[in-house]
Amino acid sequence: MSPPYRFDRMEIAGSLGDLGTLLPIAIGMILINGLSPIGIFFSIGIYFILSGIYYGITVPVQPMKIIGAYAIATAMTSSQVLASAALMGLILLIIGGTNAITLIGRYIPKPVVRGVQLSTGILLMAQGVKFMIGTSKFQAVRNMAEPYLTVQHIGPVSIGIVIGIIGAFLTLLLLENRKFPAGLVVILGGLFLGLVLGTHEGLANLKIGIYFPELMPFGFPAGADFTFAFFALVLPQVPMTIGNAVVANADLSREYFGEDSKKVTYRSLTLSMGLANLMAFVLGGMPLCHGAGGLAAHYRFGARTAGSNLFIGSLFLALALFLGAHALSVVYLLPMAILGVLLVLAGGQLALTILDMKTRKDLFVVLLMLGITLASNLAVGFMAGIAVAYVLKSERLQV
Repeated sequence: MSPPYRFDRMEIAGSLGDLGTLLPIAIGMILINGLSPIGIFFSIGIYFILSGIYYGITVPVQPMKIIGAYAIATAMTSSQVLASAALMGLILLIIGGTNAITLIGRYIPKPVVRGVQLSTGILLMAQGVKFMIGTSKFQAVRNMAEPYLTVQHIGPVSIGIVIGIIGAFLTLLLLENRKFPAGLVVILGGLFLGLVLGTHEGLANLKIGIYFPELMPFGFPAGADFTFAFFALVLPQVPMTIGNAVVANADLSREYFGEDSKKVTYRSLTLSMGLANLMAFVLGGMPLCHGAGGLAAHYRFGARTAGSNLFIGSLFLALALFLGAHALSVVYLLPMAILGVLLVLAGGQLALTILDMKTRKDLFVVLLMLGITLASNLAVGFMAGIAVAYVLKSERLQV
């Protein structure tokens, strides 16, 4: 059994590996949906720390992507977003508390798990490329490739592309280097660039103090908010959460950590996400989950123990408790292209899990799920994949 906690350079580098997923959605939900910066960063930090202590290995914490993406794209109110967090929390506690999730997970075929991992990986890679070339929704709203840098082009080339190419080269060069871990070098390099070329938005007003999250900062959502959130956000999110954050995550954790991951069960993941979302609801944070893409990111950049959870969790807690709403001023120092590099590498790591799919039928299910996901969303791809995988069990059908 591996030691449960290490705090070396590799653990620190690995802990930072999933910032490409966390930060853009967190920033978007603060700026567009009006959620509390303190509530978001505090709930993320607590969730990372408690997850690491309980599971004893590296455990990811991610935003619920369907809820986050749709809420940001349609500028939903904070009450509607928080209503979705409360509903997701209750649903997850019910299917986890009754252990229905174990029964559900038992009947999900392995090709479907791989299909979820491939689809999530490709989506992460695509989003990472968008961050580097400046075409993500976050950048489009500001009409800039790097909204928080004073320089936007080097000659005819967008600075995001230049940063992305250099960051990707350094990452590939240092990916197996334990003396200079890739994740740490790239993140520190990005922060240095932000200090030198950044707009330093809000840094002049930075005020260190002690800030605590408010309880129910936006009041209790109205009944109409719960109804709207259930149909617009929760229904499409539930199957994705089961497929990616429960089944695919538990499968990947067993692959990476073996016997050390014995606490990472379908039931424990579901219950911990349920509790985390109720916490986010009370503190004005965003809906959270344990995404398989986050685990792939942390692992690929060097995280191997729960020490990575304690480090990144403490970092988010410090941002919330000591900087409060001013924490965004520090986050803005990190160029979008650097987050893109992290996403591309994390997505590639996750997508490569399909290498153990050997039969044509299994690969067909995986690729069909990818196609459906790209055409609609992962929730639809997940449900279609289960149906097709069972249909193809018939020896009379061939692909």
